[in-house]
Amino acid sequence: MKNVFTLLLLLLCAGSAMAQSANPGKLSGTMTDSLTSQPVPYANAVLKSGEKLISGAAADDKGTFELSNLPLGDFTLVLTYIGYKTKTIPVKLTAAQPTLTLGTIQLGTDSKMLAAVEVTGMKALVEDKGDRLVYNAEKDASNAGGTAADVLRKVPTLNVDLDGNVQMRGNSNIRVLINGKPSAMMARNLADALRQMPANVIKSIEVITSPGAKYDAEGSAGVINIITKKGLQGLNGSTNATLGNFNRGLGTSLNYRKNKIGISLSANGYQYRNVWENNLVRTTLVDRVPVSILTQQDNGDNTGTGGYGEMSIDYDPDSTSRINFSANVWGGNFPNNSTVRNRLTDAGGNELLAFRNERDFRNPYGNGQLDLGYTKTFKKPEQEFSLLTQFSRMPDNYFYDTETYSGADEITFRQHSANYSRNKEYTVQTDYVHPLEILSRRDTTSIKLEVGVKAILRDIGSEFRVEQSLDGNSPLVPDPAQSNDFDYMQRVYSGYASMRLNNKRKWGLNAGVRLEQTDIEGDFITTKTKLSNQYTNLIPSITLSKGFKNQTYKLSYTQRIQRPLIWYLNPWVNASDTLNLSTGNPYLDPELNHAVELAHNLNTDKGLSVNTALYWRYTDNAIEYLSTVNAYGVSLSMPQNIAKRKNYGVNVNVSGQLLKNWNLNSGADLRYVDLSSPGLNMQNDGFVLNFNMNSTYKLPKNYSLQAFGSVGTGWISLQGTSTGYYWHGVSAKKEFWDNKASVTLAVNNPLTRGITQTSERSGPNFESEARSFYVNRSARLSFEWRFGQMSEGGGRRSKKISNDDKAGR
Repeated sequence: MKNVFTLLLLLLCAGSAMAQSANPGKLSGTMTDSLTSQPVPYANAVLKSGEKLISGAAADDKGTFELSNLPLGDFTLVLTYIGYKTKTIPVKLTAAQPTLTLGTIQLGTDSKMLAAVEVTGMKALVEDKGDRLVYNAEKDASNAGGTAADVLRKVPTLNVDLDGNVQMRGNSNIRVLINGKPSAMMARNLADALRQMPANVIKSIEVITSPGAKYDAEGSAGVINIITKKGLQGLNGSTNATLGNFNRGLGTSLNYRKNKIGISLSANGYQYRNVWENNLVRTTLVDRVPVSILTQQDNGDNTGTGGYGEMSIDYDPDSTSRINFSANVWGGNFPNNSTVRNRLTDAGGNELLAFRNERDFRNPYGNGQLDLGYTKTFKKPEQEFSLLTQFSRMPDNYFYDTETYSGADEITFRQHSANYSRNKEYTVQTDYVHPLEILSRRDTTSIKLEVGVKAILRDIGSEFRVEQSLDGNSPLVPDPAQSNDFDYMQRVYSGYASMRLNNKRKWGLNAGVRLEQTDIEGDFITTKTKLSNQYTNLIPSITLSKGFKNQTYKLSYTQRIQRPLIWYLNPWVNASDTLNLSTGNPYLDPELNHAVELAHNLNTDKGLSVNTALYWRYTDNAIEYLSTVNAYGVSLSMPQNIAKRKNYGVNVNVSGQLLKNWNLNSGADLRYVDLSSPGLNMQNDGFVLNFNMNSTYKLPKNYSLQAFGSVGTGWISLQGTSTGYYWHGVSAKKEFWDNKASVTLAVNNPLTRGITQTSERSGPNFESEARSFYVNRSARLSFEWRFGQMSEGGGRRSKKISNDDKAGR
C-alpha cells in the first residue's frame, strides 16, 4: 500500500511540473448570416492542422464560439452549419499573440441546400466504434417509459431473460457501469437494479467484449457502460412522466454551464410491477431411487417503489484544468411477497405433508456515492494527467416474515429474519496519457502511451438474526444457530501500462498489461471463525486491427477476472420459502477468463453496417448457483466454483437505413456451451441461439413508428436447461412544440398475456421441472418536455473513478 501511494505522489508531482507547458492559445469569434446579419446559433467551429483535428466547439445561441487550450502554430478554422456554405479561415497563433479574436464572421447561405434539404435521416441505433458497440437508446422511441431491462433487451451481444438476468455471449459475470463509473446498485443484483432504472434517463449503451489493460480486470464476460442524458452547455433541462399498468414514473433534470462552471441536477421517482406464477415438481433421490415428490404452486403480484437523485459540479480554474465533484443517491424498496402451496408425497403418492406458506419479503436498499477528481491537460493534444477519488456506501437489507399453515388453515410455524448488509468502498487512482507521433518518408504513426495505478478498499459486512416460533402461536424466540455477524475486507492494488498505435495505412495495435494484487480477510464474529486469501494476477491484452477502405478486421486476446461480490459472499440464509433455501458462499475463489475474438466490420457508402465476430471463451473456477436436496425434500441453492465453462460462438449484427426514413437493426448470436465439473461428476453442453430485430419508420409531421422483437432458445447451466422465450413490442411517437416535447404510446407483448418458460434441473439427489408464467403484456403512455439550449459544445467531459472498467471517459 505504501508503494502505491508513493507512486501516486510521484505522478501528481510530475503532473504539476508538466502543467507549466500547458497550451496557451485561444480563438474566438461570432458567426452571423451574410444576408440578415442575424446570429447563426449552434453552428460548428473546428480547428485543424492539415487533416488532424485540434479542437472544436458549437457556438452558443448568439453565434459566439470560443476555442481554448490550443497549441501554437499555423491552423485552418472550418465553420459549418446546415443551410450555409462551409467557410475556412487560416489562423496563426504565436507566443507573441497566443489569443486571437476574429470578431464577426459572415456565413453565406447555400441556396441549393436550402432548396433540397429535408431532414428525414436518422442516427443509426447501433454503431460500431472499433473497441465497442454503441446502442443509441435515446433514438429508440419504444424505450420511453420503460426500464433499463427493456433497453438492454435490444442491445447487440446481450441476452436478457424474462427475469431480467443479463448475459453477454452466455456469461452473466458482467461489469455494469453508469457514465463510466461503477455503481453499487448494479453490483447488488443486476436484474433487480435494471428493473428499477427508468429508460428515460438513458442516452446510450456501450458494450465492450474485449476490454484493454486500462480497464480493471474485473468482469469476466466484459463491460456494459450505461450513458445517461446530460446537458453540456447553456441552461437546459427536461421533465418526463409515464403512466402504465406495469411502469409509472416522474422525473426531471436541470443542467447549467457557463464559462468555468457547470452544474447538473436530476431526480426521478418510479414504480415497477412484477406478476408471476410458478409450478414446481421435484423428486428427491437416495441412491438414484425416488423417495419423495414435492409439488409447489407459487404466485406473486408485487410493486416496487424507489427513486434517485444526482448532483454534479465541475469547475475549470483555467483552460487546462478541471475539478469535478458529484454526489448521487439511489433508494427504494422491492418486495417479493407470495403465497406458496406445498404438497409432499412418498414415491407411491401417499401424502406426507400439505401446508401453505405466506411470505412477506422486503428489500429496502440504497446507495450513496461521492466522486472528487482533478484533470490536467498539456501542450500536446491528448496529453493528460488525472487524480480521482471515490467513496460509496450501499446499505442492502433483507427482511422477511414467513408463516406456515396446515391443511386445516391453522398456523403451525412462524419465522422472522433480518439481514443488515452493507458495502463501503474507498478508491483512489491516477492516470497519465502521453501521445507521440513518428514521421517517416512513407507513413505517419500515432502512438498513445497510458500508465496508471489504483487502490480499492472494500469493507463488507452482514449482520443477520432469526427469530421463530416452532408452533406458530408462542412468542418469537431468537435462534442463535441461524444468527451471526460477518465482516469481509477486500483490498485490490493494481497498475497498468498500455500502448495504442495507429498509422495512415490503417494498421492498429492496442497492447497492454495489468498487474493486480488482491488481499482478502473474512471473520464470522459470532462463531469466531476466520478466513483469508490473497492472489496476484498478471492480465495481458492485445488487439490487432487492419482497415481496407470500408472494412476492418480485428483479432484480440484478453484475460478477465471475476471476484465474487457481496451478492455471492453473503452467508445469510433466505428461508422465506421453507423448502427452498438460498445463501451466499464466503469461501468462493475468483473466476479467471480467457477470451479470443476475430471480428470483421463492413460499412458501405449507403449506411449499411455489418459486424461479425467469431469468439472463444474459457473460464476456470466458473461461478454458478448449484442446488442440493436433503432426504426431507429441502433444497439449498448456493454459488460454487465449478471447474470449467467454455463458449464457442458467432455473433452477427446488422444495422442500416433501408430508406431515408426507415432504419433496421438486427443481431444474432449462436454459441456452443460446454460446462464440466469432474469433482462434482457433472457435465452439460448444447447450442444456444438468440435473435433480435428493431425497426423504426419516420412519418411526416413528426410522427414515428417502431417495432421490436427478440427470441431465444433458452439457457444451459451445469445442472439443467430451460426452454426458449420471446419478447415483442410496438410504439408510436409524436413530437411537437418545435420538437421539444413528445408523447409516446408503447405496448409490449400485445399478442399474449404472458410467457411460459420451463426449466429442468437435476443433481445426484434430485430431479425437478419448473414451469414459470410471467405476465408481461403492458402498455404505457409517456410525455417528455425538453427546455432550454441543448447544445453539446462548451467543455470537456469530467473524469471519474471507474472500478472494474476503464479509467474514466
